[in-house]
Amino acid sequence: MSRAFVKEGDGDDSTGDLPELPISEHPNYVTPRGMALLRSRLDDTSRRLAALDAEIAAASEDDGGERVGVQLERAHVHRDIRWLQARILGAITIAPERQPADRVAFGARVELIDEEGHEHRYRIVGEDEADPEHGLISWVSPLARSLHGARVGDSAVWKRPAGDLSVEVLAIEYG
Repeated sequence: MSRAFVKEGDGDDSTGDLPELPISEHPNYVTPRGMALLRSRLDDTSRRLAALDAEIAAASEDDGGERVGVQLERAHVHRDIRWLQARILGAITIAPERQPADRVAFGARVELIDEEGHEHRYRIVGEDEADPEHGLISWVSPLARSLHGARVGDSAVWKRPAGDLSVEVLAIEYG
């Protein structure tokens, strides 16, 4: 029988089936800072869940509409907790001091100059820690991949949607 003719339930389940948040196919390399950030996010999210549980427990039966909203938010928070736990359990912490000091690798702070004379500074971090606006790029980004293994003085081609750009490594630093 078609799902169109099947009763969906009596409305008690206000959360529906939330799809799980996607988990990257890449190894979850993290810096020590990245791991601390994931754990902090999990702690914050767990506190939010406890607050929602208290709110649900304190709500009266007359607050039906409000309870539905809180239950939906609770379902979202549970999903976030599952995602954070999976990211933490799968994390591989890479200590910067274990990287080759003379080559670009995970955890490196890299100073570059492009063919137009503009200087750029980036730190290569895990996917969850990446924040390009603040100079933190994922190790799987096109720029990080093009720089991997480069030494000071080496050039690489940064493949960007706006067009390829040649960059030269000016400095590499870890820590």
